[in-house]
Amino acid sequence: MFDALYLEKEAPDGQTATIRSLPESALPEDEVIVRVHWSGLNYKDALVITGRGPVVKTWPMVPGIDFAGVVERSSSPDFHFGQKVMLTGWGVGEKHWGGLAQKACVPGAWLQPLPQDLTCQQAMALGTAGFTAMLCVQALVREGVGPNNGPVLVTGATGGVGSIALMLLAGMGYEVVAVTGRLEEQPYLQRLGASEVLARSHFEMPSRPLEKARWAGAVDVVGGQVLASVCASMKPQGVVAACGLAGGMNFPATVAPFILRGVTLVGIDSVLCPRTVRQEAWNRLAVRVDKTLLASMTRVIPLSEAIAASEDLLNGRIKGRLVVEIP
Repeated sequence: MFDALYLEKEAPDGQTATIRSLPESALPEDEVIVRVHWSGLNYKDALVITGRGPVVKTWPMVPGIDFAGVVERSSSPDFHFGQKVMLTGWGVGEKHWGGLAQKACVPGAWLQPLPQDLTCQQAMALGTAGFTAMLCVQALVREGVGPNNGPVLVTGATGGVGSIALMLLAGMGYEVVAVTGRLEEQPYLQRLGASEVLARSHFEMPSRPLEKARWAGAVDVVGGQVLASVCASMKPQGVVAACGLAGGMNFPATVAPFILRGVTLVGIDSVLCPRTVRQEAWNRLAVRVDKTLLASMTRVIPLSEAIAASEDLLNGRIKGRLVVEIP
């Protein structure tokens, strides 16, 4: 038997979320069974657990888009008993049972060895949020945005992706300006390396096709009007890495920033990212992340608190990262 956060569908549109003990035979039939030690609680997980977003594709569901642990049984030639492994993305917690449970069973192609410089707990303190942040940072670097080009903007800066992107960019020598709806968290953002903190409200009003050119690069996790306003205020040849939609899926912008200033908008997908790209990003992340700062922005909760914490996360009462310890 193993414990899991278990979601069941209720007619017509409701669902239940409980911590339940399940037999191992209930697991999906796949190549590798992992004894999960740590998982994360992400924005998408919170949408799934609370039922606020139509994310789940199959029922019943065990949520959790991240997990790290030890291989218990494997028919995959790539993984062996006792090996430390991790997983982010690939639709777990949406279409396939995920990591908010003591055990998970997944295809070997979705797993990767735990990076040498990280513990299972540190890997989940980073999780999908840290991986996504690193993909954003790599996109800016790849497109030619360097520390000498000017300030870089990070929206949603108190969230998981924003916090880690801010920390990584500041550690690489960039001048980073943080955008948040929680100005009371300014000391927290400054500890992570923000040179300036701006109110999100400045970006939520409809913008002109082109605003004053301020930013050489940007990491946007909000989407919607915020993303449109960011694009309108980019410097010539500026680059925006877009990875979230907390502010909505609409994009009320014009083509002006792209054809008059040469702005590049790069979409970031961390779910179906190729395995080789994943490994490179995680190897860089393991080396570049400030593990002391990472610990300071991480809160550990037991599996039993994941349901209540999901409401707090969606209601903007959480900063940094939530890591779930699986007993």
